[in-house]
Amino acid sequence: MITIIDIGISNIKSITRGFVTQDYQVRVTSDPADVRLADSLVLPGVGAFPKAMEILRSRGLVEAIREHAGCGKPLIGICLGMQLLFTDSSEHEHTEGLGLIPGHVVRFPSDRPVPHMGWNSVDQARESILFRGIRNPSDFYFVHSYYAEPDNEEHVVGVSEHFGKFTAAVQKDSIYGTQFHPEKSQNNGLTLLSNFAQLTEKQGK
Repeated sequence: MITIIDIGISNIKSITRGFVTQDYQVRVTSDPADVRLADSLVLPGVGAFPKAMEILRSRGLVEAIREHAGCGKPLIGICLGMQLLFTDSSEHEHTEGLGLIPGHVVRFPSDRPVPHMGWNSVDQARESILFRGIRNPSDFYFVHSYYAEPDNEEHVVGVSEHFGKFTAAVQKDSIYGTQFHPEKSQNNGLTLLSNFAQLTEKQGK
């Protein structure tokens, strides 16, 4: 069962469809009890980091997500959801994140146009189950003005270019993240979602 956290600021329908069309069972929830019981957890998000963390805290989801990750169960953050996995962000104001991956979320330098939006090539920095069966490099769809800078380069599994390199995908133990939107990235994105989903049981098996 794939559990998708709904905090009201993400494209839940597209992400859900990306799993369901590949025969994976999906639960969409904002209930911390469901998060604690989840086999695999998806944290999507669009918009601002401070608002997202405010919603997570107000609904009791911060500790539930941390407990899930602490048990070694799979977790993937998508777009803003990936940024929330990090220590903190400088978006609008300094805001603490979930602290699951050491590092900071920063805005693109002033000499780079924002938002970075559209299709862009992702180079696989190191082996990860996320990219199994996906050609290196491959294109994925991005929409963002901020990006994550992990403290440990070993956590970077994908990089892209926007007038300079930035982190496009991360992995730390059973915690994964993509700055791009796999649910909007056609076959490459569906393959990536399936790779993550295969960490749990497939529907009917």
